[in-house]
Amino acid sequence: MSLKQVRAEQQGTVCDEAVPGGDDYQWQDTPEDFARFQQLYDPDPVLPEGPVAMLPIAQLYVRDVPGLRPPAGKDLLQVLWCPFEHDDLLLPTTTVVWRSTATVTDILADPPELVVVQHDGRFVPVPCTISPELVTEYPAAPELDKDVYQQLKLWEAGYLGIDVEDLGDTESPYQQDLSVAPGWKIGGYVGWGRNDPWVQPCPTCGRPTEPVLTLASSEWDGGQHSWVPYEDQPADMSRYGSGEPTKIQIHDMWDLVIGACPASPEHPHVLFPGS
Repeated sequence: MSLKQVRAEQQGTVCDEAVPGGDDYQWQDTPEDFARFQQLYDPDPVLPEGPVAMLPIAQLYVRDVPGLRPPAGKDLLQVLWCPFEHDDLLLPTTTVVWRSTATVTDILADPPELVVVQHDGRFVPVPCTISPELVTEYPAAPELDKDVYQQLKLWEAGYLGIDVEDLGDTESPYQQDLSVAPGWKIGGYVGWGRNDPWVQPCPTCGRPTEPVLTLASSEWDGGQHSWVPYEDQPADMSRYGSGEPTKIQIHDMWDLVIGACPASPEHPHVLFPGS
Protein backbone atom coordinates (compact mmCIF):
# COMPACT_ATOMS: atom_id res chain seq x y z
CA MET A 1 0.00 0.00 0.00
CA SER A 2 1.13 3.52 -0.67
CA LEU A 3 1.08 6.47 1.70
CA LYS A 4 -1.82 7.78 -0.35
CA GLN A 5 -3.79 4.61 0.26
CA VAL A 6 -3.24 4.84 4.00
CA ARG A 7 -4.67 8.35 3.99
CA ALA A 8 -7.65 7.11 2.03
CA GLU A 9 -8.38 4.37 4.52
CA GLN A 10 -8.11 6.80 7.43
CA GLN A 11 -10.42 9.45 6.04
CA GLY A 12 -12.48 9.25 9.21
CA THR A 13 -9.53 9.74 11.57
CA VAL A 14 -9.43 13.37 12.50
CA CYS A 15 -8.19 15.79 15.14
CA ASP A 16 -10.32 18.75 16.16
CA GLU A 17 -7.84 20.44 18.53
CA ALA A 18 -5.25 21.80 16.08
CA VAL A 19 -3.90 25.25 16.91
CA PRO A 20 -1.32 26.46 14.35
CA GLY A 21 1.32 29.06 15.07
CA GLY A 22 4.84 30.26 14.32
CA ASP A 23 6.41 32.10 11.44
CA ASP A 24 9.29 29.97 10.10
CA TYR A 25 9.58 29.57 6.34
CA GLN A 26 11.78 27.54 4.01
CA TRP A 27 12.25 28.07 0.27
CA GLN A 28 10.96 25.34 -2.03
CA ASP A 29 12.23 24.35 -5.47
CA THR A 30 9.43 25.62 -7.71
CA PRO A 31 6.80 28.39 -7.54
CA GLU A 32 4.14 25.67 -7.25
CA ASP A 33 5.95 24.07 -4.33
CA PHE A 34 6.39 27.42 -2.62
CA ALA A 35 2.71 28.22 -3.03
CA ARG A 36 1.81 24.88 -1.47
CA PHE A 37 4.32 25.52 1.29
CA GLN A 38 2.74 28.88 2.08
CA GLN A 39 -0.69 27.28 2.19
CA LEU A 40 0.43 24.64 4.68
CA TYR A 41 2.74 26.74 6.86
CA ASP A 42 0.95 30.06 6.90
CA PRO A 43 1.88 31.70 10.25
CA ASP A 44 -1.65 33.02 10.61
CA PRO A 45 -3.82 30.46 8.82
CA VAL A 46 -7.58 30.26 8.76
CA LEU A 47 -8.56 26.77 9.78
CA PRO A 48 -11.50 25.17 7.99
CA GLU A 49 -14.65 24.49 9.92
CA GLY A 50 -14.73 21.07 11.50
CA PRO A 51 -11.93 18.64 12.32
CA VAL A 52 -8.51 18.45 10.63
CA ALA A 53 -7.38 15.23 8.94
CA MET A 54 -4.64 13.30 10.73
CA LEU A 55 -1.36 12.45 9.03
CA PRO A 56 -0.15 8.86 8.33
CA ILE A 57 3.15 8.23 10.12
CA ALA A 58 3.89 4.50 9.98
CA GLN A 59 2.52 1.38 8.34
CA LEU A 60 3.91 -1.99 9.38
CA TYR A 61 3.01 -5.51 8.28
CA VAL A 62 3.32 -8.35 10.75
CA ARG A 63 5.00 -10.45 8.03
CA ASP A 64 7.84 -7.90 7.94
CA VAL A 65 8.13 -7.29 11.68
CA PRO A 66 7.57 -10.56 13.59
CA GLY A 67 7.93 -8.79 16.95
CA LEU A 68 4.56 -7.10 16.52
CA ARG A 69 1.75 -8.61 18.58
CA PRO A 70 -1.52 -7.89 16.77
CA PRO A 71 -5.06 -8.65 17.87
CA ALA A 72 -6.50 -11.86 16.48
CA GLY A 73 -7.12 -11.66 12.74
CA LYS A 74 -5.08 -8.46 12.24
CA ASP A 75 -1.84 -8.21 10.28
CA LEU A 76 -1.33 -4.50 9.61
CA LEU A 77 -0.44 -1.72 12.06
CA GLN A 78 -1.10 1.90 11.05
CA VAL A 79 -0.13 4.94 13.11
CA LEU A 80 -1.36 8.47 12.48
CA TRP A 81 -0.88 11.73 14.33
CA CYS A 82 -2.23 15.25 14.40
CA PRO A 83 0.43 17.56 12.88
CA PHE A 84 0.29 19.98 15.81
CA GLU A 85 1.74 20.17 19.31
CA HIS A 86 -0.69 19.29 22.09
CA ASP A 87 -0.80 19.60 25.90
CA ASP A 88 2.04 20.69 28.17
CA LEU A 89 4.56 18.27 26.66
CA LEU A 90 4.10 19.78 23.20
CA LEU A 91 3.70 16.35 21.60
CA PRO A 92 1.40 15.38 18.72
CA THR A 93 -1.58 13.21 19.54
CA THR A 94 -1.67 9.81 17.85
CA THR A 95 -4.09 7.18 16.63
CA VAL A 96 -3.04 3.50 16.50
CA VAL A 97 -5.09 1.21 14.24
CA TRP A 98 -4.81 -2.54 13.68
CA ARG A 99 -6.25 -3.82 10.38
CA SER A 100 -6.65 -6.96 8.35
CA THR A 101 -5.26 -6.53 4.84
CA ALA A 102 -7.88 -8.95 3.55
CA THR A 103 -10.64 -6.46 4.42
CA VAL A 104 -8.99 -3.39 2.84
CA THR A 105 -10.83 -3.17 -0.45
CA ASP A 106 -12.32 0.31 -0.79
CA ILE A 107 -9.51 2.79 -1.54
CA LEU A 108 -10.35 6.43 -2.25
CA ALA A 109 -8.95 7.81 -5.50
CA ASP A 110 -8.58 11.26 -3.92
CA PRO A 111 -7.84 10.94 -0.19
CA PRO A 112 -8.18 14.04 2.00
CA GLU A 113 -5.12 16.31 1.99
CA LEU A 114 -3.72 18.38 4.82
CA VAL A 115 -4.94 21.95 4.89
CA VAL A 116 -2.48 23.37 7.41
CA VAL A 117 0.21 21.94 9.70
CA GLN A 118 2.46 22.99 12.59
CA HIS A 119 4.23 26.23 11.71
CA ASP A 120 7.60 24.77 10.67
CA GLY A 121 6.41 21.46 9.26
CA ARG A 122 8.21 19.47 11.96
CA PHE A 123 5.48 16.83 12.06
CA VAL A 124 5.36 16.18 8.30
CA PRO A 125 7.72 13.28 7.53
CA VAL A 126 9.54 12.67 4.29
CA PRO A 127 8.11 9.35 2.98
CA CYS A 128 10.53 6.49 3.64
CA THR A 129 10.61 2.73 3.25
CA ILE A 130 12.11 0.49 5.91
CA SER A 131 14.35 -2.57 5.93
CA PRO A 132 13.74 -4.21 9.34
CA GLU A 133 16.89 -5.23 11.19
CA LEU A 134 17.02 -7.14 14.48
CA VAL A 135 19.41 -5.65 17.04
CA THR A 136 20.28 -6.57 20.64
CA GLU A 137 19.60 -3.91 23.28
CA TYR A 138 20.20 -3.61 27.01
CA PRO A 139 18.36 -1.45 29.56
CA ALA A 140 19.34 2.18 29.93
CA ALA A 141 21.73 2.86 32.80
CA PRO A 142 19.02 4.31 35.14
CA GLU A 143 17.11 1.01 34.92
CA LEU A 144 20.02 -1.20 35.98
CA ASP A 145 20.26 -2.88 39.37
CA LYS A 146 22.30 -0.78 41.80
CA ASP A 147 25.15 -3.31 42.06
CA VAL A 148 25.29 -3.78 38.29
CA TYR A 149 25.30 -0.01 37.84
CA GLN A 150 28.29 0.36 40.14
CA GLN A 151 30.16 -2.35 38.22
CA LEU A 152 29.31 -0.54 35.01
CA LYS A 153 30.79 2.70 36.37
CA LEU A 154 34.03 0.91 37.22
CA TRP A 155 34.21 -0.59 33.76
CA GLU A 156 33.53 2.77 32.08
CA ALA A 157 36.21 4.48 34.15
CA GLY A 158 38.75 1.82 33.18
CA TYR A 159 37.67 1.93 29.53
CA LEU A 160 38.07 5.71 29.41
CA GLY A 161 41.20 5.74 31.56
CA ILE A 162 39.82 8.16 34.13
CA ASP A 163 38.78 8.11 37.78
CA VAL A 164 35.22 7.05 38.63
CA GLU A 165 34.46 10.44 40.17
CA ASP A 166 35.25 12.09 36.82
CA LEU A 167 32.64 10.12 34.87
CA GLY A 168 30.06 12.85 35.33
CA ASP A 169 32.00 15.07 32.93
CA THR A 170 32.02 12.53 30.09
CA GLU A 171 29.49 10.81 27.86
CA SER A 172 28.67 7.27 28.98
CA PRO A 173 30.02 4.67 26.51
CA TYR A 174 27.38 2.23 27.73
CA GLN A 175 24.50 4.66 27.32
CA GLN A 176 25.68 5.97 23.96
CA ASP A 177 26.89 2.87 22.15
CA LEU A 178 26.02 -0.34 24.01
CA SER A 179 22.56 -0.14 25.57
CA VAL A 180 19.49 1.42 23.93
CA ALA A 181 19.35 1.62 20.14
CA PRO A 182 18.38 5.10 18.93
CA GLY A 183 16.01 5.92 16.09
CA TRP A 184 12.69 4.54 14.89
CA LYS A 185 12.12 1.03 16.21
CA ILE A 186 9.64 -1.61 17.26
CA GLY A 187 9.79 -2.77 20.88
CA GLY A 188 13.10 -2.61 22.73
CA TYR A 189 14.03 -0.36 25.62
CA VAL A 190 13.45 3.34 26.29
CA GLY A 191 16.44 5.69 26.45
CA TRP A 192 15.03 7.79 29.33
CA GLY A 193 17.22 10.75 28.43
CA ARG A 194 14.53 13.34 29.19
CA ASN A 195 13.07 11.99 32.41
CA ASP A 196 13.48 9.32 35.08
CA PRO A 197 12.34 5.80 34.19
CA TRP A 198 8.62 5.47 34.74
CA VAL A 199 6.50 3.01 32.82
CA GLN A 200 2.98 4.31 32.29
CA PRO A 201 0.21 1.91 33.29
CA CYS A 202 -2.44 0.67 30.90
CA PRO A 203 -5.49 2.96 31.17
CA THR A 204 -7.77 -0.10 31.15
CA CYS A 205 -6.18 -2.70 33.42
CA GLY A 206 -3.31 -0.86 35.13
CA ARG A 207 -0.54 -3.21 33.96
CA PRO A 208 2.79 -1.60 33.01
CA THR A 209 2.79 -0.85 29.30
CA GLU A 210 5.58 -1.90 26.94
CA PRO A 211 7.08 0.13 24.07
CA VAL A 212 5.51 -0.94 20.80
CA LEU A 213 6.83 1.82 18.53
CA THR A 214 9.39 4.61 18.99
CA LEU A 215 9.12 7.61 16.66
CA ALA A 216 12.45 9.40 16.68
CA SER A 217 13.59 12.85 15.59
CA SER A 218 16.91 11.33 14.49
CA GLU A 219 18.40 7.89 13.94
CA TRP A 220 21.54 8.76 15.91
CA ASP A 221 23.47 11.75 17.20
CA GLY A 222 27.13 12.70 17.23
CA GLY A 223 27.91 10.43 20.19
CA GLN A 224 26.22 7.25 18.97
CA HIS A 225 28.73 6.04 16.39
CA SER A 226 28.20 2.31 16.91
CA TRP A 227 24.55 2.55 15.81
CA VAL A 228 25.25 4.22 12.45
CA PRO A 229 24.55 1.79 9.56
CA TYR A 230 27.65 0.81 7.62
CA GLU A 231 26.35 2.41 4.44
CA ASP A 232 25.90 5.76 6.21
CA GLN A 233 29.19 5.88 8.10
CA PRO A 234 31.17 7.63 5.30
CA ALA A 235 28.47 10.32 5.09
CA ASP A 236 27.75 13.24 7.38
CA MET A 237 27.20 11.57 10.76
CA SER A 238 25.75 14.59 12.51
CA ARG A 239 22.10 14.50 13.44
CA TYR A 240 21.48 17.16 10.80
CA GLY A 241 22.76 14.93 7.99
CA SER A 242 21.96 11.38 6.96
CA GLY A 243 20.72 10.59 10.47
CA GLU A 244 17.41 12.40 9.84
CA PRO A 245 15.79 10.66 6.87
CA THR A 246 12.21 11.52 7.92
CA LYS A 247 13.01 15.19 8.74
CA ILE A 248 10.55 15.27 11.63
CA GLN A 249 11.31 17.08 14.87
CA ILE A 250 9.45 16.19 18.04
CA HIS A 251 9.83 19.10 20.44
CA ASP A 252 13.57 19.59 21.13
CA MET A 253 14.72 16.53 19.13
CA TRP A 254 12.83 14.13 21.39
CA ASP A 255 11.59 10.61 20.78
CA LEU A 256 7.91 9.80 21.10
CA VAL A 257 7.22 6.33 22.50
CA ILE A 258 3.92 4.56 21.93
CA GLY A 259 3.26 2.10 24.74
CA ALA A 260 0.85 -0.81 24.57
CA CYS A 261 -0.65 -3.13 27.15
CA PRO A 262 1.04 -6.56 27.17
CA ALA A 263 -2.24 -8.18 28.18
CA SER A 264 -4.27 -6.95 25.20
CA PRO A 265 -3.33 -4.96 22.08
CA GLU A 266 -6.92 -3.74 22.00
CA HIS A 267 -6.47 -1.69 25.18
CA PRO A 268 -5.79 2.04 24.58
CA HIS A 269 -2.19 2.97 23.88
CA VAL A 270 -0.21 5.56 25.86
CA LEU A 271 2.35 8.19 24.84
CA PHE A 272 5.47 9.38 26.62
CA PRO A 273 8.72 11.12 25.63
CA GLY A 274 11.83 8.99 25.28
CA SER A 275 15.45 10.06 24.94
